[in-house]
Amino acid sequence: MPKASDETPEVSRGVPSPNEGNGGTRWRRFALAAIPGFVAAAVLGGATTQGLLAASFAVSGDSFKMSADQLSGQGFAQHGDVAESVDGSSRPIGLSNIDTAELTNLCMSSLWDLPIGEATLVITAGEDDPVEGSAMVIDIEQLQGNAEFGSIEIGRDASTLDKADDAQGPAGGFGLQSDTITVTDMELTSWAVTSGSLRLAGLGLTVKPGNHECF
Repeated sequence: MPKASDETPEVSRGVPSPNEGNGGTRWRRFALAAIPGFVAAAVLGGATTQGLLAASFAVSGDSFKMSADQLSGQGFAQHGDVAESVDGSSRPIGLSNIDTAELTNLCMSSLWDLPIGEATLVITAGEDDPVEGSAMVIDIEQLQGNAEFGSIEIGRDASTLDKADDAQGPAGGFGLQSDTITVTDMELTSWAVTSGSLRLAGLGLTVKPGNHECF
C-alpha cells in the first residue's frame, strides 16, 4: 500500500484523472462503489472525536483520497444518493453506512489549489494500532481494492436495508448490504464522511507543497 512521502506518488492504474473546471474545481468520473470506505477528515483538532452525528451538509467543491492496508467492518449497507455542494451543483455518490470499522496504515490526502501553487494536506494514522470508528456514513465516488463480504445481499430494496443502523434509502432504489466486510489494499475517493466516534492512534498531519496524495 502506497504511503504519503516526500516524493510525488504515481496515480494508480484505473483511477480516473481529474479534469480542471471553472473556479479550479476538480471533477472525476463517477463510479458507484460496492464497498464502503472511511476517512479521517473530521479529526484535524485531535486524535479522538466523539458525538459526531451522521447528517447532511454541503460538501466542498472537491473530493479527497484515502488508502489503507486493510479495512475490517461490522454491519454494512449502501445505496445510491446525491451530494450537494454550496455552489448548487450535485454529484452522484454511493452512500455507505458501516456500524464499526478498523483500519490499518491509514493515509488521507486532499490536494489544494492555492495562490502560491499546489499543496497537499496529508493525514496518517493506524500504523501500529488500528484506527477505530463507529456509526460512519461515507459519500463514495470510487473505490478499488480486494473485498470479502459475510452474508451479502445485492439488489435488495434500499428502503429495507437493515444490516447497518439508519441505512435505509428510497423505496425502489438499488441497495446492498452484508454482516461483515474486509477490504485490503484499499484506495478510496470520497466527498464527505460523518462518524459517531473516531480514534486515530499515531495521528500525523502535514501540509506539503506540491502533489503528495496517498495514491
